[in-house]
Amino acid sequence: MELLQINTEIEASNQLLDQGGIWMLKIKDMALEYAPKVLGAILVYLIGQWIIGRIGILIKKVLSNKKFDISLQKFLVSIVKVTLTVLMFLAIIGMLGVNITSFAALLAGAGLAIGAALNGSLGNLAGGVMLMIFKPFKVGDLIEAQGSVGLVTEIGIFNTTLLSPENKTIILPNGALSTGVITNFNTHGNLRVDLKMAIALDQNIEYAREVAIGAMKQHPNVLNEPQPEVSVLEVANGMTTLAIRPYTTQDNYWNVFFETQELVKNAFDQNGIKGPIPHTVIINKSNN
Repeated sequence: MELLQINTEIEASNQLLDQGGIWMLKIKDMALEYAPKVLGAILVYLIGQWIIGRIGILIKKVLSNKKFDISLQKFLVSIVKVTLTVLMFLAIIGMLGVNITSFAALLAGAGLAIGAALNGSLGNLAGGVMLMIFKPFKVGDLIEAQGSVGLVTEIGIFNTTLLSPENKTIILPNGALSTGVITNFNTHGNLRVDLKMAIALDQNIEYAREVAIGAMKQHPNVLNEPQPEVSVLEVANGMTTLAIRPYTTQDNYWNVFFETQELVKNAFDQNGIKGPIPHTVIINKSNN
């Protein structure tokens, strides 16, 4: 019995040794098969990361030389880096013998799902990129867009922020902003302030024009070039309506808008130029 038990243990040990040898051979074969692929993948990763970094630096330098916005530079560089990194990892996975078709399909499906979910946001993103590339306005400009007037305080990737004359913050989505009508009041370096004042029908228009222009020139922020203008806008309803048009810079627009009206009104009073007299016509209908 003891001899039989010893033989059984020896056979079991031999079987374990045989299995261990088989596993060692398999591990050796796998090492011989995959070691070059793993080393190649590591080499591709290291070289790829270096190349992606150099490409990012080159793109940033080109965009900087072309005076692109800093936020746009960072955004475009990050997009390029992420795209190249994804392509690099797909190449590494393919080198390791993994079928990348399923990964490509998964990425495509995820891209479609994200695009559908972020449809409006992607439109704003594209609009922000277009605004930063074509630059219809810059920070500090006074613009009118989407029914709002304000000073541009920030141009973001998704939204543009305006500060209204009432000190209200207006946030405009870049998608609609980039495809709509934009009026930039700063393009030519000066602004025309459009005012309207009325005088009585019997007043001398030329004399009123001279007085109004003289009053406007007294304001320190009214430009001498272009010259202030006074034109007849309308003759109706018992009055002559004059278009009072001084020119100024964007920073002084509202000061000139309000203060010029006061100057012209006081000048009209001092020079005997009368304003229109309101009158009411009452019609009585008799019940005959």
